[in-house]
Amino acid sequence: MSEGKTYLDELNDVQRQAVTHTEGPVLVIAGPGSGKTRVLTYRIAHLIETGVAPWNILTLTFTNKSAREMKERITNVVGESGNKVWAGTFHSIFARILRYEADKIGYTSNFTIYDTDDSRSVIKGIIKEMNLDPQQYNVNGVGARISKCKSSLIPPSSYETNENMMAADRKSNRLHFHAIYKKYTAKCKKADAMDFDDLLYQLYRLLVSEPEIKKKYQERFKYLMVDEFQDTNQLQYGILKELVTYDKSPNNICVVGDDAQSIYAFRGATIQNILNFEKDFKNLTTYKLEQNYRSTHHIVQAANDVITFNKKQIKKKIWTDKVEGTKIRVIRALSDTEEGKRIADTILEHKNRHHLSNKEIAILYRTNAQSRIFEEYLRRYNLNYKVFGGLSFYKRREVKDLLSYLRLVINPKDEEALKRVINYPKRGIGNTTLQKVVDFANAAGETLWNAFDKIKLPTRTKNTIIGFQQMITIAAKKAQTDDAYTIASEIAKKSGVYDSLKSDTSPEGLGRFENLNSLLNGIKDFVENDEVGADNSGDKSLSSYLQNIALLTDFDQAEASTDYITLMSVHSAKGLEFRSIFVVGLEEQLFPSFMSMESQDDIAEERRLFYVAITRAEEFLTLSYANTRYKFGKMAYNQPSRFLEEISNENIDSDIPVRQNTKEKMRSGVMGNFKKSRRTAGVAGLMVDPATFKASPVEDIQVGMKIMHMKFGEGKVLSIDGTPRNRVATIFFKGVENPQRKIMLKFAKLQIVT
Repeated sequence: MSEGKTYLDELNDVQRQAVTHTEGPVLVIAGPGSGKTRVLTYRIAHLIETGVAPWNILTLTFTNKSAREMKERITNVVGESGNKVWAGTFHSIFARILRYEADKIGYTSNFTIYDTDDSRSVIKGIIKEMNLDPQQYNVNGVGARISKCKSSLIPPSSYETNENMMAADRKSNRLHFHAIYKKYTAKCKKADAMDFDDLLYQLYRLLVSEPEIKKKYQERFKYLMVDEFQDTNQLQYGILKELVTYDKSPNNICVVGDDAQSIYAFRGATIQNILNFEKDFKNLTTYKLEQNYRSTHHIVQAANDVITFNKKQIKKKIWTDKVEGTKIRVIRALSDTEEGKRIADTILEHKNRHHLSNKEIAILYRTNAQSRIFEEYLRRYNLNYKVFGGLSFYKRREVKDLLSYLRLVINPKDEEALKRVINYPKRGIGNTTLQKVVDFANAAGETLWNAFDKIKLPTRTKNTIIGFQQMITIAAKKAQTDDAYTIASEIAKKSGVYDSLKSDTSPEGLGRFENLNSLLNGIKDFVENDEVGADNSGDKSLSSYLQNIALLTDFDQAEASTDYITLMSVHSAKGLEFRSIFVVGLEEQLFPSFMSMESQDDIAEERRLFYVAITRAEEFLTLSYANTRYKFGKMAYNQPSRFLEEISNENIDSDIPVRQNTKEKMRSGVMGNFKKSRRTAGVAGLMVDPATFKASPVEDIQVGMKIMHMKFGEGKVLSIDGTPRNRVATIFFKGVENPQRKIMLKFAKLQIVT
């Protein structure tokens, strides 16, 4: 800071007003890239500079990283006294208070904090004690429901009288959930343990039941501040109100957030907290930080366009004084595979034309399972990347599990694969039994597979192993003639892997099930792709697929490098920024998610999620969607996301897609329609309606014929080469990128037009 200047000189007019208005309730609506962290930290510094004791200030955040950064910034202004501010996450601060006061609610000060694994272990034990079906009462699903109950202030004692909860249990045929919840709460109490949700719930209980304790902390925390207030749940807000609402309270609470970035309803967050804040604090002063320091004009304007479609919001209009910059690019791909390739091509273009480093580029998607196709193309192009918010696709447990089954089908001697799946899903072959067989195999010089045949084991265990080996042996025989997808889908179901993952209805469980389906979709795409590759083999066997994947997954990622392209879900990207952002998979029922289609509130949250995605971009924004992608092993034809239509033409450097209703689709027989902007160089190819498509016999395809292809539309056969068994047609397709394509006819699905 230059001589004579203070921290207040670093702020614009609205920021300065929010920082210096220290008394009474204050709501700061902070648009993306508007400097909210600076406002929050300088406000704390200003309080200390004007005489408020740092220990009388409570600041709550959602991440330890935010709390650390905040303290560092405060100490830079006011010195070491900044370290005496009570600043931390909701859970860390509340745990600290509970350590002091735990005896008031029947705990010791040394209570244990159960992490997620501990909690799941307790629930698993209860389900076993009660002889309940572990598939019906999935551990993760039960845990998520218990968490929701606590966040909604529904203890076991009032659960049974909550008709909504009981009706949901009857509908899902989980009539014993109430008993599990009751037992779980009792076991935690007996063990002098609190789970993460208890750190909130028990503090709320303490404040409500012990007036003297509540008064003590009301007097200590004379000033409360909350970051990312739009992400608070009912319970967190309940605690805040207990601390600041009392007779003659000055209500010195300042909350900072943006209702347009409320995207965590699945974690229990409710946008109503920020929307209703004015009703709870009548003498509220609101400041709107609307200047965006991050993005160019076209990106900011697109964000404004999109969010206006949400009815429930605090009105604001973000603006920037940055130059207009590059218009937003929309990429329409014929398939998700082509989408992956075109995104990789565009990244190379950005790197070469605009000299962007990898670290300045991010690919954002709605679900982690979508990373697969982009990882594959980035590897092929030798572009370094890193997956955040989850493992790289082929390193995810559920992906490796199914691939291990498939490796075993091809090679029963693969001991690592065998050890990984012999007891997954559980077959009663525990570590002790497995180690016994491993020791036997080593001593006898046998493969592990053969050792299972020769070693003496209890009859029940032996029969289980025989059944397992028969399943693998039958699949191995079929793999000699059937394609990779047929074998993979059969193994996924017969092994129990598919049903095991499908039964877990928790958010994490749904993600693992999506990953499994994404792997199967990738195998289906490998089999159905009738274009001839570089090796000209056209081999669709399981062995060929596994070899292809091995070459991808063995690629050296150069992990030590710090220059990598970022891949992450939009949820994980909140709070980050990159020069170039790619938001991919913008299709109805993907983004917005199919799970949001029955509720306007859910659609509104999906729109806020899209708003968050596009406002991560500083300079370049690319939006993409695919007309087709495999879902559950079948080709799905997609409509472009409604969110694309909501962006004004003047900010887009390509055609904007318009969704068609079902009647229009049936009448026109096409899956895409475009409204034209001034620029009309968009893709003009039409997709084929699967209801009217009928593949012609391969032997009837001749040079000069006009044909229709499910993915590429209308084309003309230019030449046919190769042996009778492996004929390859060169076909020119109208209106698609790279129009001349080579198709292996024995795998092709072509309809003769003339």
